[in-house]
Amino acid sequence: MPVTYQSGFGNHFSTEALPGALPIGQNSPQRAPFGLYAEQLSGTAFTVPRHEARRSWLYRLRPSAAHGRFQRSVAQLTGAELGGPTPNRLRWNPLPLPEAPTDFLAGLERIVATAEGDQAEGVSLYRYAANASMTGVFYDADGELLIVPEWGRLDLLTELGLLRIEPLEIAVIPRGMKFRVELVEGEAVRGYVCENHGRSLRLPELGPIGSNGLANPRDFQSPVARFEEVTAPTRLVQKFLGELWETELDHSPLDVVAWHGNHVPYKYDLRRFNTLGTVSFDHPDPSIFTVLTAPGAIEGMANIDFVIFPPRWMVAENTFRPPWFHRNLMNEFMGLIQGAYDAKADGFAPGGASLHGCMSAHGPDHVSTQNAIAADLQPHKIENTMAFMFETGRVLRPTRHALASPLLQPDYDACWAGLAKTFVAPNAGEPA
Repeated sequence: MPVTYQSGFGNHFSTEALPGALPIGQNSPQRAPFGLYAEQLSGTAFTVPRHEARRSWLYRLRPSAAHGRFQRSVAQLTGAELGGPTPNRLRWNPLPLPEAPTDFLAGLERIVATAEGDQAEGVSLYRYAANASMTGVFYDADGELLIVPEWGRLDLLTELGLLRIEPLEIAVIPRGMKFRVELVEGEAVRGYVCENHGRSLRLPELGPIGSNGLANPRDFQSPVARFEEVTAPTRLVQKFLGELWETELDHSPLDVVAWHGNHVPYKYDLRRFNTLGTVSFDHPDPSIFTVLTAPGAIEGMANIDFVIFPPRWMVAENTFRPPWFHRNLMNEFMGLIQGAYDAKADGFAPGGASLHGCMSAHGPDHVSTQNAIAADLQPHKIENTMAFMFETGRVLRPTRHALASPLLQPDYDACWAGLAKTFVAPNAGEPA
């Protein structure tokens, strides 16, 4: 079956795999078409403001309620326990691709989080590396998942249809949505995952930018309905308050024949991002590169921002062009999908990660700084790169696993060690 999508962001979608499967006029009629069961999946409380409401109606072969008792899984997520808080800047090398058969769930490791697994808000950030398709089905009761591939293609088979993503694309799986991750043609995969425990991700407001720019709604894609009519033992795993629980079904739960709503999975191609920047002077704040945001409790301070640094033209007069040296109230977790990041000369490879916590001083390394100061300020294009940042107003704490990992670089601070004093005092009697 070909992979097909419908376009738009935040819309109320309507799709059916069999013509006539969607009831007309009633969400839950006495007799749904074809003997299907009607079921609502709610991602928000019923009484939230209309613009915040997330829900979808699913018309399926069997209701989700038809399952047995969940038992705590023997295998739990890597990185479940947080380590002590640290103000230090940290950076990790890329995960190696596994040698033993490892699926997406087994290859997922939590690297930092804002709180323990039973948090109701905040975020948890992961990396993954896998070389096998999942045989069971998974859903996350703790938050929505933003998946950022760095290596290899993924098929995300969800209750609402199929999303295929590759590096330079992203996908979001809503809270509670069942899905299975399969590898395309057996490719090994690697990448990053943001688990958002707060309000749903949405497009940022554009303000004085106007009605166009950054990520445009029409470039987001959601799946069309397709279903599995499979009667076979199927392992169903859920993540609940940070732990994995499982039960066995006698059928595939990916059996939704038709659906409508806006609590849906979606994908986006980062190459379609309309990058904006200065044409006069000064490097703009990184918020100008925001793809998706989830509001926090304080106005203007997000629970999570997803920001990218794509290929772009650099045009500015008498201006230091890499990201300037700064200390920030926010907490920044960075990853690299391809190429090199313009603020780091080496040590930050695709698949790697770095953490700069609240008020930790950071910026371009010594080599990047010297090159930028000496550069001939002509318009030039930064090409063959895609870095990104997960930024949150809450302090990110590394997991014990991440702090003990041999991939943690012990000498990250050394990249700024060459930044010697270059101040030259004016001669006596001369103006400064």
